[in-house]
Amino acid sequence: MEKRNSAPSASYLDLLLDAVCAVDRQGRFVFVSAACERIFGYTPDELIGQSMIDYVHPGDRARTLAAASDIMGGEPKHNFENRYLRKDGSVVHILWSARWSEVDQLRIAVARDITERKLAESRQAALYAISEAAHAAEDLLALFKRIHLIIGEWLPALNFSVALYDEHCAQLNFPYHVDDHELQPEQPGTVTGRLCAEVIRSGQPILLTPECPDAPADFAALVADQHSPCWLGVPLNSKNGTIGALIVKSLAGGERYTEQDKELLQYVCAQVATAIERQQLHARLRRMAQYDQLTQLPNRELLRDRLKAALAGARQASGHMALLYVDLDRFKQVNDTFGHAVGDMLLQTVANRLKGCVRETDTVARIGGDEFVVLLHSVHATDDAEAVADKIRQVLAQPMRLDGHNLHIEPSIGVARYPEHGRHEQQLFRHADQAMYAAKRLNHRALDF
Repeated sequence: MEKRNSAPSASYLDLLLDAVCAVDRQGRFVFVSAACERIFGYTPDELIGQSMIDYVHPGDRARTLAAASDIMGGEPKHNFENRYLRKDGSVVHILWSARWSEVDQLRIAVARDITERKLAESRQAALYAISEAAHAAEDLLALFKRIHLIIGEWLPALNFSVALYDEHCAQLNFPYHVDDHELQPEQPGTVTGRLCAEVIRSGQPILLTPECPDAPADFAALVADQHSPCWLGVPLNSKNGTIGALIVKSLAGGERYTEQDKELLQYVCAQVATAIERQQLHARLRRMAQYDQLTQLPNRELLRDRLKAALAGARQASGHMALLYVDLDRFKQVNDTFGHAVGDMLLQTVANRLKGCVRETDTVARIGGDEFVVLLHSVHATDDAEAVADKIRQVLAQPMRLDGHNLHIEPSIGVARYPEHGRHEQQLFRHADQAMYAAKRLNHRALDF
Protein backbone atom coordinates (compact mmCIF):
# COMPACT_ATOMS: atom_id res chain seq x y z
CA MET A 1 0.00 0.00 0.00
CA GLU A 2 1.39 3.38 -1.00
CA LYS A 3 2.03 5.80 1.88
CA ARG A 4 1.44 9.55 1.44
CA ASN A 5 3.83 12.10 2.87
CA SER A 6 1.86 14.04 5.47
CA ALA A 7 4.57 16.68 6.07
CA PRO A 8 3.06 20.19 5.91
CA SER A 9 3.74 22.17 2.77
CA ALA A 10 4.50 25.89 2.56
CA SER A 11 0.77 26.61 2.30
CA TYR A 12 0.26 25.04 5.70
CA LEU A 13 3.12 27.07 7.18
CA ASP A 14 1.41 30.22 5.98
CA LEU A 15 -1.48 29.43 8.32
CA LEU A 16 0.74 29.61 11.41
CA LEU A 17 0.62 32.71 13.59
CA ASP A 18 4.35 32.41 14.23
CA ALA A 19 6.72 33.22 11.37
CA VAL A 20 8.87 30.51 9.81
CA CYS A 21 11.92 31.41 7.78
CA ALA A 22 15.02 29.83 6.26
CA VAL A 23 18.34 31.65 5.90
CA ASP A 24 21.31 30.43 3.86
CA ARG A 25 24.93 30.29 4.99
CA GLN A 26 25.47 33.87 3.74
CA GLY A 27 22.65 35.08 5.94
CA ARG A 28 20.10 35.76 3.17
CA PHE A 29 16.42 34.88 3.40
CA VAL A 30 15.46 32.02 1.05
CA PHE A 31 12.02 31.36 2.52
CA VAL A 32 9.61 33.24 4.79
CA SER A 33 6.07 32.33 5.72
CA ALA A 34 3.12 34.69 5.38
CA ALA A 35 3.22 35.61 9.10
CA CYS A 36 6.41 37.58 8.45
CA GLU A 37 4.39 40.35 6.85
CA ARG A 38 2.16 40.66 9.91
CA ILE A 39 5.15 40.68 12.28
CA PHE A 40 7.74 42.65 10.32
CA GLY A 41 5.62 44.57 7.82
CA TYR A 42 7.48 43.23 4.78
CA THR A 43 5.97 40.87 2.20
CA PRO A 44 7.79 37.60 1.47
CA ASP A 45 8.86 38.96 -1.92
CA GLU A 46 10.48 41.97 -0.21
CA LEU A 47 12.49 39.73 2.12
CA ILE A 48 13.63 36.89 -0.15
CA GLY A 49 17.26 37.40 -1.10
CA GLN A 50 17.83 40.13 1.51
CA SER A 51 20.35 39.93 4.33
CA MET A 52 18.69 38.99 7.58
CA ILE A 53 21.02 41.08 9.76
CA ASP A 54 20.01 44.30 7.99
CA TYR A 55 16.60 44.07 9.63
CA VAL A 56 17.91 43.45 13.14
CA HIS A 57 17.95 46.38 15.57
CA PRO A 58 21.50 47.89 15.51
CA GLY A 59 21.84 47.36 19.24
CA ASP A 60 21.27 43.59 18.86
CA ARG A 61 23.24 42.83 15.70
CA ALA A 62 26.49 41.72 17.31
CA ARG A 63 24.92 39.12 19.59
CA THR A 64 22.53 37.99 16.81
CA LEU A 65 25.49 37.26 14.53
CA ALA A 66 27.19 35.40 17.39
CA ALA A 67 24.04 33.29 17.91
CA ALA A 68 23.83 32.57 14.15
CA SER A 69 27.44 31.37 14.21
CA ASP A 70 26.66 29.02 17.11
CA ILE A 71 23.63 27.64 15.24
CA MET A 72 25.65 26.94 12.09
CA GLY A 73 28.21 25.25 14.30
CA GLY A 74 25.59 22.69 15.33
CA GLU A 75 24.25 24.32 18.50
CA PRO A 76 20.45 24.84 18.31
CA LYS A 77 19.08 27.98 19.95
CA HIS A 78 15.88 27.99 21.95
CA ASN A 79 14.08 31.11 23.17
CA PHE A 80 16.63 33.58 21.83
CA GLU A 81 15.34 37.15 22.11
CA ASN A 82 16.28 40.12 19.95
CA ARG A 83 14.74 43.18 18.33
CA TYR A 84 13.96 43.91 14.70
CA LEU A 85 12.99 47.11 12.91
CA ARG A 86 9.64 46.91 11.19
CA LYS A 87 9.02 48.43 7.79
CA ASP A 88 7.36 51.44 9.45
CA GLY A 89 10.45 52.03 11.63
CA SER A 90 8.95 50.70 14.85
CA VAL A 91 10.69 48.10 17.00
CA VAL A 92 9.38 44.56 17.31
CA HIS A 93 10.61 42.11 19.96
CA ILE A 94 11.11 38.55 18.69
CA LEU A 95 11.51 35.20 20.45
CA TRP A 96 13.43 32.80 18.19
CA SER A 97 14.02 29.08 18.11
CA ALA A 98 16.41 27.98 15.36
CA ARG A 99 18.66 25.14 14.21
CA TRP A 100 20.97 24.35 11.30
CA SER A 101 19.98 21.88 8.61
CA GLU A 102 23.16 20.32 7.30
CA VAL A 103 21.32 18.60 4.47
CA ASP A 104 19.72 21.82 3.23
CA GLN A 105 22.59 24.10 4.29
CA LEU A 106 20.00 26.43 5.86
CA ARG A 107 19.17 27.93 9.21
CA ILE A 108 15.54 27.10 9.94
CA ALA A 109 13.89 29.36 12.50
CA VAL A 110 10.51 30.03 14.06
CA ALA A 111 9.83 33.58 15.28
CA ARG A 112 7.19 34.73 17.74
CA ASP A 113 6.21 38.38 18.23
CA ILE A 114 6.54 39.09 21.98
CA THR A 115 6.36 42.89 21.74
CA GLU A 116 3.22 43.15 23.88
CA ARG A 117 4.76 40.97 26.56
CA LYS A 118 7.97 43.00 26.56
CA LEU A 119 6.00 46.24 26.83
CA ALA A 120 4.06 44.84 29.77
CA GLU A 121 7.32 43.79 31.42
CA SER A 122 8.80 47.22 30.75
CA ARG A 123 5.80 48.93 32.30
CA GLN A 124 6.00 46.75 35.37
CA ALA A 125 9.77 47.14 35.71
CA ALA A 126 9.51 50.90 35.25
CA LEU A 127 6.75 51.09 37.84
CA TYR A 128 8.81 49.21 40.42
CA ALA A 129 12.02 51.09 39.61
CA ILE A 130 10.40 54.52 39.78
CA SER A 131 8.54 53.61 42.95
CA GLU A 132 11.84 52.57 44.53
CA ALA A 133 13.53 55.72 43.23
CA ALA A 134 10.79 57.92 44.67
CA HIS A 135 11.30 56.43 48.12
CA ALA A 136 15.09 56.26 47.99
CA ALA A 137 15.88 59.66 46.46
CA GLU A 138 16.74 62.37 48.97
CA ASP A 139 15.62 65.22 46.72
CA LEU A 140 14.06 65.91 43.33
CA LEU A 141 17.39 66.22 41.51
CA ALA A 142 18.42 62.75 42.64
CA LEU A 143 14.98 61.47 41.64
CA PHE A 144 15.21 62.98 38.13
CA LYS A 145 18.69 61.54 37.59
CA ARG A 146 17.43 58.09 38.55
CA ILE A 147 14.36 58.39 36.32
CA HIS A 148 16.62 59.43 33.43
CA LEU A 149 18.63 56.25 33.87
CA ILE A 150 15.49 54.11 34.12
CA ILE A 151 13.90 55.53 30.98
CA GLY A 152 17.22 55.34 29.14
CA GLU A 153 17.19 51.56 29.58
CA TRP A 154 14.30 51.12 27.16
CA LEU A 155 14.21 54.35 25.17
CA PRO A 156 16.83 56.55 23.43
CA ALA A 157 17.04 59.31 26.03
CA LEU A 158 20.48 60.90 26.01
CA ASN A 159 18.66 64.25 25.72
CA PHE A 160 16.23 64.41 28.60
CA SER A 161 14.39 67.29 30.30
CA VAL A 162 11.94 67.71 33.14
CA ALA A 163 9.95 70.94 33.28
CA LEU A 164 7.77 71.91 36.23
CA TYR A 165 5.13 74.60 36.06
CA ASP A 166 4.73 76.98 38.99
CA GLU A 167 1.15 78.21 38.74
CA HIS A 168 1.64 80.82 41.47
CA CYS A 169 4.13 82.81 39.39
CA ALA A 170 3.08 81.35 35.99
CA GLN A 171 6.67 80.27 35.35
CA LEU A 172 8.24 77.20 33.74
CA ASN A 173 11.29 75.83 35.56
CA PHE A 174 13.74 73.14 34.45
CA PRO A 175 15.05 71.36 37.56
CA TYR A 176 16.66 68.74 35.32
CA HIS A 177 17.93 69.18 31.75
CA VAL A 178 20.47 67.28 29.65
CA ASP A 179 20.94 68.47 26.05
CA ASP A 180 24.17 69.23 24.18
CA HIS A 181 22.56 71.83 21.92
CA GLU A 182 20.16 73.70 24.21
CA LEU A 183 21.91 74.35 27.48
CA GLN A 184 19.37 76.85 28.84
CA PRO A 185 15.84 75.74 27.89
CA GLU A 186 14.27 78.46 30.03
CA GLN A 187 15.53 81.06 27.57
CA PRO A 188 12.85 82.45 25.19
CA GLY A 189 12.45 80.66 21.88
CA THR A 190 14.17 77.36 22.68
CA VAL A 191 12.60 74.25 21.16
CA THR A 192 12.58 72.42 24.48
CA GLY A 193 10.92 75.33 26.24
CA ARG A 194 8.27 75.77 23.54
CA LEU A 195 7.54 72.05 23.38
CA CYS A 196 7.22 71.78 27.17
CA ALA A 197 4.92 74.79 27.26
CA GLU A 198 2.67 73.26 24.58
CA VAL A 199 2.52 69.88 26.31
CA ILE A 200 1.61 71.54 29.62
CA ARG A 201 -0.92 73.85 27.97
CA SER A 202 -2.69 71.02 26.16
CA GLY A 203 -2.18 68.33 28.77
CA GLN A 204 -1.57 65.92 25.86
CA PRO A 205 1.57 64.10 24.65
CA ILE A 206 3.34 65.24 21.47
CA LEU A 207 5.26 62.84 19.23
CA LEU A 208 7.43 64.47 16.54
CA THR A 209 8.95 62.17 13.92
CA PRO A 210 9.42 62.52 10.13
CA GLU A 211 6.52 60.07 9.65
CA CYS A 212 4.16 61.86 12.05
CA PRO A 213 1.36 63.42 9.94
CA ASP A 214 -0.40 65.29 12.74
CA ALA A 215 2.53 67.21 14.27
CA PRO A 216 1.50 70.67 15.54
CA ALA A 217 2.14 73.30 12.89
CA ASP A 218 4.57 75.19 15.13
CA PHE A 219 6.83 72.13 15.35
CA ALA A 220 6.45 70.46 11.95
CA ALA A 221 9.66 72.04 10.65
CA LEU A 222 11.67 70.24 13.36
CA VAL A 223 11.12 66.87 11.68
CA ALA A 224 10.89 67.94 8.04
CA ASP A 225 14.10 66.08 7.22
CA GLN A 226 14.21 62.28 7.32
CA HIS A 227 17.38 62.44 9.43
CA SER A 228 16.00 64.95 11.94
CA PRO A 229 16.06 64.04 15.63
CA CYS A 230 12.73 62.89 17.02
CA TRP A 231 10.99 64.47 19.99
CA LEU A 232 8.60 62.99 22.49
CA GLY A 233 6.92 65.14 25.12
CA VAL A 234 4.55 63.76 27.74
CA PRO A 235 2.65 65.74 30.39
CA LEU A 236 3.13 65.07 34.09
CA ASN A 237 -0.52 64.81 35.02
CA SER A 238 -1.64 64.56 38.63
CA LYS A 239 -4.99 64.71 40.41
CA ASN A 240 -4.47 68.47 40.64
CA GLY A 241 -3.86 68.92 36.90
CA THR A 242 -0.74 69.10 34.73
CA ILE A 243 2.25 69.93 36.91
CA GLY A 244 4.93 69.74 34.24
CA ALA A 245 6.30 67.84 31.26
CA LEU A 246 8.94 65.25 30.48
CA ILE A 247 10.79 65.57 27.15
CA VAL A 248 13.13 63.13 25.40
CA LYS A 249 14.95 63.77 22.12
CA SER A 250 16.68 61.18 19.98
CA LEU A 251 19.95 61.71 18.16
CA ALA A 252 19.80 62.93 14.56
CA GLY A 253 19.45 59.93 12.27
CA GLY A 254 19.06 57.58 15.24
CA GLU A 255 16.25 55.36 16.43
CA ARG A 256 12.81 56.90 16.09
CA TYR A 257 10.15 57.07 18.74
CA THR A 258 6.88 55.25 18.16
CA GLU A 259 3.30 55.33 19.38
CA GLN A 260 4.22 52.44 21.66
CA ASP A 261 7.01 54.53 23.17
CA LYS A 262 4.52 57.35 23.72
CA GLU A 263 2.08 55.02 25.47
CA LEU A 264 4.79 53.58 27.68
CA LEU A 265 6.17 57.00 28.57
CA GLN A 266 2.66 58.18 29.47
CA TYR A 267 2.32 55.22 31.79
CA VAL A 268 5.66 55.99 33.41
CA CYS A 269 4.96 59.72 33.66
CA ALA A 270 1.84 59.05 35.72
CA GLN A 271 4.12 57.42 38.30
CA VAL A 272 6.71 60.19 37.93
CA ALA A 273 4.08 62.88 38.60
CA THR A 274 3.00 61.08 41.76
CA ALA A 275 6.63 60.74 42.86
CA ILE A 276 7.29 64.45 42.19
CA GLU A 277 4.27 65.52 44.22
CA ARG A 278 5.33 63.21 47.05
CA GLN A 279 8.85 64.66 47.02
CA GLN A 280 7.51 68.20 46.88
CA LEU A 281 5.23 67.47 49.83
CA HIS A 282 8.13 66.03 51.81
CA ALA A 283 10.25 69.07 50.92
CA ARG A 284 7.49 71.41 52.10
CA LEU A 285 7.12 69.46 55.34
CA ARG A 286 10.87 69.52 55.91
CA ARG A 287 10.93 73.25 55.27
CA MET A 288 8.01 73.80 57.64
CA ALA A 289 9.92 71.87 60.28
CA GLN A 290 13.10 73.91 59.77
CA TYR A 291 11.96 77.40 58.78
CA ASP A 292 9.85 80.13 60.33
CA GLN A 293 6.72 80.48 58.21
CA LEU A 294 6.39 84.25 58.62
CA THR A 295 9.94 85.37 57.81
CA GLN A 296 11.19 82.23 55.98
CA LEU A 297 14.27 82.32 58.19
CA PRO A 298 15.72 79.18 59.77
CA ASN A 299 13.99 78.34 63.05
CA ARG A 300 15.50 77.31 66.38
CA GLU A 301 15.99 73.65 65.37
CA LEU A 302 17.81 74.42 62.14
CA LEU A 303 19.88 77.06 63.93
CA ARG A 304 21.03 74.46 66.46
CA ASP A 305 22.06 72.10 63.65
CA ARG A 306 24.08 74.83 61.95
CA LEU A 307 25.59 75.95 65.25
CA LYS A 308 26.79 72.40 65.92
CA ALA A 309 28.37 72.28 62.47
CA ALA A 310 29.99 75.70 62.96
CA LEU A 311 31.39 74.68 66.34
CA ALA A 312 32.81 71.46 64.91
CA GLY A 313 34.48 73.41 62.11
CA ALA A 314 35.90 75.99 64.50
CA ARG A 315 37.30 73.31 66.82
CA GLN A 316 38.90 71.44 63.95
CA ALA A 317 40.48 74.57 62.47
CA SER A 318 41.25 76.21 65.84
CA GLY A 319 39.19 79.11 64.53
CA HIS A 320 36.61 81.56 65.87
CA MET A 321 32.87 82.07 65.44
CA ALA A 322 30.19 84.20 67.09
CA LEU A 323 26.52 84.35 68.05
CA LEU A 324 24.53 87.59 68.04
CA TYR A 325 21.26 87.56 69.99
CA VAL A 326 18.96 90.30 68.59
CA ASP A 327 15.79 91.44 70.38
CA LEU A 328 13.51 94.25 69.16
CA ASP A 329 12.79 96.83 71.87
CA ARG A 330 9.16 97.85 72.45
CA PHE A 331 7.88 95.51 69.74
CA LYS A 332 4.76 94.81 71.79
CA GLN A 333 3.81 98.48 71.49
CA VAL A 334 3.85 98.18 67.69
CA ASN A 335 1.40 95.27 67.85
CA ASP A 336 -0.83 97.03 70.38
CA THR A 337 -0.84 100.35 68.51
CA PHE A 338 -0.94 99.34 64.85
CA GLY A 339 -2.17 95.73 64.94
CA HIS A 340 -0.58 92.34 64.39
CA ALA A 341 -0.62 92.69 60.60
CA VAL A 342 1.75 95.66 60.82
CA GLY A 343 3.77 93.80 63.45
CA ASP A 344 4.16 90.86 61.04
CA MET A 345 5.29 93.20 58.27
CA LEU A 346 7.84 94.72 60.64
CA LEU A 347 9.25 91.29 61.49
CA GLN A 348 9.55 90.44 57.79
CA THR A 349 11.32 93.74 57.11
CA VAL A 350 13.72 93.16 60.00
CA ALA A 351 14.45 89.65 58.70
CA ASN A 352 15.36 91.01 55.26
CA ARG A 353 17.53 93.77 56.73
CA LEU A 354 19.36 91.31 58.97
CA LYS A 355 20.15 89.06 56.00
CA GLY A 356 21.58 92.10 54.24
CA CYS A 357 24.01 92.68 57.11
CA VAL A 358 25.81 89.32 56.91
CA ARG A 359 27.48 87.02 54.40
CA GLU A 360 25.66 84.27 52.53
CA THR A 361 27.64 81.74 54.54
CA ASP A 362 26.23 83.09 57.82
CA THR A 363 22.83 82.24 59.29
CA VAL A 364 20.04 84.55 60.38
CA ALA A 365 17.35 82.74 62.38
CA ARG A 366 14.12 83.70 64.09
CA ILE A 367 13.76 81.76 67.31
CA GLY A 368 10.48 83.23 68.52
CA GLY A 369 8.43 86.41 68.81
CA ASP A 370 10.73 89.37 68.15
CA GLU A 371 13.93 87.42 68.87
CA PHE A 372 16.52 86.74 66.20
CA VAL A 373 19.93 85.07 66.27
CA VAL A 374 22.76 85.76 63.85
CA LEU A 375 25.34 82.97 63.55
CA LEU A 376 28.66 84.16 62.16
CA HIS A 377 30.21 80.90 61.00
CA SER A 378 33.75 82.26 60.97
CA VAL A 379 35.29 85.44 62.37
CA HIS A 380 38.94 86.43 62.17
CA ALA A 381 39.39 89.43 64.46
CA THR A 382 38.03 89.89 67.99
CA ASP A 383 36.00 92.93 67.03
CA ASP A 384 34.47 91.42 63.86
CA ALA A 385 31.32 90.35 65.71
CA GLU A 386 30.99 93.80 67.31
CA ALA A 387 31.34 95.38 63.87
CA VAL A 388 28.44 93.27 62.57
CA ALA A 389 26.38 94.22 65.64
CA ASP A 390 27.04 97.94 64.98
CA LYS A 391 26.00 97.48 61.34
CA ILE A 392 22.75 95.80 62.43
CA ARG A 393 21.96 98.68 64.82
CA GLN A 394 22.49 101.23 62.06
CA VAL A 395 20.42 99.33 59.50
CA LEU A 396 17.51 98.59 61.82
CA ALA A 397 17.47 102.19 63.03
CA GLN A 398 16.46 103.33 59.55
CA PRO A 399 12.73 104.27 59.38
CA MET A 400 10.28 101.69 58.05
CA ARG A 401 7.21 102.69 56.03
CA LEU A 402 4.66 99.94 56.65
CA ASP A 403 0.99 100.12 55.71
CA GLY A 404 1.07 103.89 55.74
CA HIS A 405 2.86 104.14 59.10
CA ASN A 406 6.39 105.38 59.77
CA LEU A 407 7.99 103.08 62.32
CA HIS A 408 11.30 103.18 64.15
CA ILE A 409 12.73 100.18 65.90
CA GLU A 410 15.75 99.79 68.18
CA PRO A 411 17.43 96.44 68.75
CA SER A 412 19.17 95.09 71.83
CA ILE A 413 22.07 92.87 70.78
CA GLY A 414 24.10 90.43 72.83
CA VAL A 415 27.34 88.98 71.47
CA ALA A 416 29.00 85.66 72.35
CA ARG A 417 32.29 84.61 70.78
CA TYR A 418 33.83 81.16 70.52
CA PRO A 419 35.98 80.20 72.34
CA GLU A 420 36.21 83.26 74.63
CA HIS A 421 32.63 83.04 75.95
CA GLY A 422 32.08 79.30 75.76
CA ARG A 423 33.04 76.14 73.95
CA HIS A 424 29.60 74.54 73.82
CA GLU A 425 26.35 75.70 72.29
CA GLN A 426 24.52 76.06 75.63
CA GLN A 427 27.31 78.24 77.01
CA LEU A 428 27.31 80.49 73.94
CA PHE A 429 23.52 80.84 73.92
CA ARG A 430 23.47 81.67 77.62
CA HIS A 431 26.21 84.28 77.29
CA ALA A 432 24.58 85.92 74.23
CA ASP A 433 21.18 85.94 75.97
CA GLN A 434 22.62 87.53 79.12
CA ALA A 435 24.53 90.11 77.07
CA MET A 436 21.33 90.96 75.17
CA TYR A 437 19.37 91.56 78.38
CA ALA A 438 22.20 93.73 79.68
CA ALA A 439 22.00 95.80 76.50
CA LYS A 440 18.21 96.02 76.82
CA ARG A 441 18.49 97.39 80.37
CA LEU A 442 20.90 100.07 79.14
CA ASN A 443 18.55 100.97 76.28
CA HIS A 444 15.58 101.30 78.65
CA ARG A 445 17.56 103.52 81.04
CA ALA A 446 18.57 105.74 78.13
CA LEU A 447 14.94 106.00 76.92
CA ASP A 448 13.62 106.66 80.43
CA PHE A 449 16.29 109.32 80.98
